[in-house]
Amino acid sequence: MKPSFYELNFAELEAIAGRNDFNSSTASVLFNWYYKKKNLGCCRGKISRSSADFFAQNFDFSLPEVYTVYESKKDRSVKFLFKLKDKYKVESVLIPFNNKYSLCLSSQVGCAMNCSFCFTGAQGLTRNLAAGEIVGQFLQAWRWLAANRPGEERILNIVFMGQGEPLHNFDAVKKACEIFLSQHGASVGAQKITISTAGYIPGLKRWSKEIPGVNLALSLHSPFAQKRNELIPINRKYPLDEVLATIDRIPLAKKQFVTYEYILIKDFNDAPDDANKLGTLLAGKSAYINLIPFNAFPGSRYATPGLETVEKFKEALDAFKIPTLIRGAKGDDVLAACGQLNSSSSRWRN
Repeated sequence: MKPSFYELNFAELEAIAGRNDFNSSTASVLFNWYYKKKNLGCCRGKISRSSADFFAQNFDFSLPEVYTVYESKKDRSVKFLFKLKDKYKVESVLIPFNNKYSLCLSSQVGCAMNCSFCFTGAQGLTRNLAAGEIVGQFLQAWRWLAANRPGEERILNIVFMGQGEPLHNFDAVKKACEIFLSQHGASVGAQKITISTAGYIPGLKRWSKEIPGVNLALSLHSPFAQKRNELIPINRKYPLDEVLATIDRIPLAKKQFVTYEYILIKDFNDAPDDANKLGTLLAGKSAYINLIPFNAFPGSRYATPGLETVEKFKEALDAFKIPTLIRGAKGDDVLAACGQLNSSSSRWRN
C-alpha cells in the first residue's frame, strides 16, 4: 500500500525531493498545489514531469470519503461523517461565524478518556488517526464549501475539539499542525489553531517545545475533585492541580492564550459555590473561560441549566475579573454541538 502524501510535513517532503535529485523548489510547488490551491490529481505546477510522475507513482493522494453530510437548519453548521480506508468513521464540524468558518477536527476514532458529559466517550477508543486523516478532514471540508457554498471557502480557525483526546495522539496532531502552519501551503496562523485537552499531562509536558504558538484549551468543568472525577475520569490519574501547574509552566507567546472550558450541567456544577471556587482557582492567571451549557445526547443522564442560571454563573466569575464568554450551541439540531459527536457503528448502520 502506498504511503499517503498527506502524511508528509514540509521538511520530510524536502528530504524526499533531495534524495531523488529533484529541483529544490519541488516541495514548495507540491505544498502550494495541494494545500494552498487545494487541488486533487497529479500536480501540474512548475515541477519536472519526472518529479510529478515519481510522486504520483509512489504516494497515495486519496482523502477521507465524505460519507454523510448534515446541515443545521438552525445556524448553517455542517457535520461531516468521514469514512476512512479501513471503514472506520469520524465526524467533524464546520461552524459558521461572521461569514467565515471554524473547523472542529477529530484526532481519534472514538476516545479513551470516557468523559461522562461527552457522547464520544460512550463509544470508546478504536484507534488514533494518522496525520493525513486529520489533514484530510480540513481539505474535504474546504472542498465541500467550494462546491456547495461557493465564495464561502474561508476556514479561519481550526480547533481540535472533535472526537478523541488530541494529546493522546500527540505525534499525529503535531504533524498535522506543522502541515497547517507551513507558509508553503495552508498558511494557517498559529493563533488560529486551538488544541483541547482533558488534562493529559504526558502531552502537556511535550507541548511548549514541540507545538509552540498554538493555543491550548483545557476541559476543566469542575474545580472540585469529586465532581471532576465523575466528569473526566483521568482526573484521578492526572489531578487538576497537577494539570494547572503543568500548564502554568508553558511559556506563552504575546498573542497566545489558554482557554478554560466549563460545561454547565443543571444541578451538578452550576451553583454559586462552583463559580466562586472556579474564580478563586483561576484568578490572576492569563485565563479565558468559555461557559458551555450542556448539550444533551441520547442516553445522557445530565440536563441543561436555564439561561438565568448560566448568566448568574458568569456574573460570579466577572467579579474575579476573568474574561468569560457564554458559548451558545451551534449545530445541536444535527448532534454537531460540543460533546455530541459519536461515529460508532451502532449509530451509522450503513
